Amino acid sequence: MAEIHPTAIIEPGAEIAASARIGPYCHVGSKVVLGEEVELLSHVVVAGRTSIGPGTRIFPFASIGHRPQDLKYAGEDSALVIGRRTVIREHVTMNPGTSGGGMVTRIGDGCLFMVNVHIGHDCQLGDNVVMANNATLAGHVVVGDYAAFGGLSAVHQFVRIGQHAYVGGVTGVERDVIPYGLVMGDRARLAGLNMVGLQRRGFSREDIQALRGAYQMLFEDGHGTLAERVEAVAARYGEVRPVRDLISFMRADNARGFVQPKSNGA
Repeated sequence: MAEIHPTAIIEPGAEIAASARIGPYCHVGSKVVLGEEVELLSHVVVAGRTSIGPGTRIFPFASIGHRPQDLKYAGEDSALVIGRRTVIREHVTMNPGTSGGGMVTRIGDGCLFMVNVHIGHDCQLGDNVVMANNATLAGHVVVGDYAAFGGLSAVHQFVRIGQHAYVGGVTGVERDVIPYGLVMGDRARLAGLNMVGLQRRGFSREDIQALRGAYQMLFEDGHGTLAERVEAVAARYGEVRPVRDLISFMRADNARGFVQPKSNGA
């Protein structure tokens, strides 16, 4: 039997796992699904067609699953899916999808969202994403595994953030960020590779050296177009898995261009 505080409001139809815990003054909507060992500490509102995976904890005054901040939204029965063992701190807001973006916003496993983080409609986040206080994603943003965001950073709609990338604090991101990249500045500029993240996560010296070589060919040598440099990197380092990730990201459809070093005119 779930542990539900007597002041909490659970609308008929909500699916609550037996080991879930719902604290004082929470409100859970009729289409919500809470997995095993989910905990809503207090004053948490979960609305819409939202499902929350096992072991996720949500702190006071978070607003999860209310209608998107999109003037085109017409009440469609879209969804918000949150993974396992994710931590959602105070005043975080997360919106469901829309018909213009696939109808679902998806959050991976093992993520951490600090105070006042906002996840806009139709965002797709991988596993182990960390967003510091007041970091925000506009609609349709795609974020790879292990990406991290400093406080007060903001990402433009339809931007992609590659896996293991780091966005510095107080940084506005208007273009795609390459996997393993480090971006910073008032308007983001590429400042190299996320070396701290690579080392912390146990990437081998050989992989890191290959990524360094690929980065130099792509953004420092300056020979040929960017597309030509991508193919040159693929020919030279294509057997190295992290470089293959980088090449696949840069070969994919790209509507907004890439954040580049300041010297390259970004």
